[in-house]
This record gives sequence, C-alpha cells and structure tokens, in this order.
Amino acid sequence: MGLSVSLISFLLLFNLNTLPNKVNQREQIPVVAQKLIRSYPDFITGYANNHILFKDGTKLLWDDGGHDKSFAQLLNSPDLKDMFVQSYPAGKLADPPAQSYDPGRIRNERFFEKMYGATEKEVRRNLTDITWCPKLVGQKITVTKINGVDKKLMQISKELDEHPELKKYTINIGGTFSWRKINGTNRHSMHSFGMTIDINTTYSDYWQWTCKCTAENTAIKYKNRIPQVIIDIFEKHGFIWGGKWYHYDTMHFEYRPELINAG
Repeated sequence: MGLSVSLISFLLLFNLNTLPNKVNQREQIPVVAQKLIRSYPDFITGYANNHILFKDGTKLLWDDGGHDKSFAQLLNSPDLKDMFVQSYPAGKLADPPAQSYDPGRIRNERFFEKMYGATEKEVRRNLTDITWCPKLVGQKITVTKINGVDKKLMQISKELDEHPELKKYTINIGGTFSWRKINGTNRHSMHSFGMTIDINTTYSDYWQWTCKCTAENTAIKYKNRIPQVIIDIFEKHGFIWGGKWYHYDTMHFEYRPELINAG
C-alpha cells in the first residue's frame, strides 16, 4: 500500500525543517576554527559555545571579544581566533612582509601548552632524538613526538638529503628544543615545545641582529638568504617559515599546519 498524501507531506516538511538545522550547526563553527580542529585531531574534538573542545574534557576560549587589539596586544594576549588574524602566505613571497605583518607570531600559549606540555618537565616526556639529514649531515637533534613532529622532520630531512647543493644551509643546526623565553619578551619561544627547528645560523638573518634591539616597533629592513626550495619542503610538511614575517627570522621553522592547510 502506498503512502498517503498527508504522510508524504509530513515527511517532506520534517526533512526540510530538520536538515537545515544540522547544516546551520556546522556553519556556526568559524572556518578557521575548523582548520584548527582538522590540524590537531589527536587533541581537539570540536567547537561549542565559543570554545575549542579537547579530548581530555577541557576547553579554551575561542574569541574574547577584543576586535581592535593593537599589534602588541595581539602578540602578548591573543585569543585563539587572533592566531588567524594574519593569513600565512604559503609559497614564494611576492614582496617583503608589510610592517608588523607576522603571520604565525601571534600565538595563544595556552593552546600549545595543552598539546606539548606546560612545563619543561612535561615537554621533555615526549622528546626524542632523530638523525638530521643522515646522508649529508648526520647530526642528532631533539624534537617532540607530539603531533608526529619527529616523523615529519625525518621526512623533511630525507628530502633535503637529496639536495647536496643545500648542505651549507642544513649543517650545524641552530637549535631545536630549548625551554626559554623569546629575547626581550615574557613570551615563550616555540622552541620550548620541541616543534621548532633553526637551520644554520651562518646563512640566516634575524631582525634583532639587524637592528641590535628588541623593540617590536622598530623599523627594520628585510633580509633573506635561504633558498626557496628549503622553504617549500618545510611548508609541504606543515611548517611555517619565519622569513615570512616583518620581524623576520629566516633560520626558523615551526610546525603550524593550521596556518597552511586549505580552508
């Protein structure tokens, strides 16, 4: 026996009324929050009520409501949303970064402490040694296993090993794990979490070395000597490059897939 007209009408009305609600619930999650969720599936379960939700049952505020923050406020007291206020330009730079354009330097420290550890002791529990560029360099470096950073750096290392012309940049690694503050600030260096690597400082440039200062509002001239092929290899594996900052740090690469992944 076929369905009655009234029952069919009811089912159609039910579907029309309920399906959009599910879609709307998905659309309420900010696009960049979705990128954060996708980038760290081992830790984040979702988003609700203006918070990022973690697997351990805790949550972090997404948007604190401060939409007119100064550059200094963005650096020193960002919410999670603020980390995306400047888009990271993957690929080759067309022009040097504009003043105070530092995509990736705006970091909510609590977020990274949740994943990698809030103390030196906690971070050290997840550190491991890997061999950097075993064919060309063979240097032991210490990095975190969290989010598979060690495996990603081994993949990067393997690719760089096929470029003997780049050896001078990959020898004498400048540093990986180091629990410390950024010079001249109260902010933690991302080296504190073991998900960052500085390549050979001999061929690198850093804004504080140029201006011989730590003042963030100092006018500085952009410098870079790192070949694009190195940058491309790191970015392919989810690492951003400090050479794309106005406050440039061309030796510096850190694992930030949320800033590179497609929306």
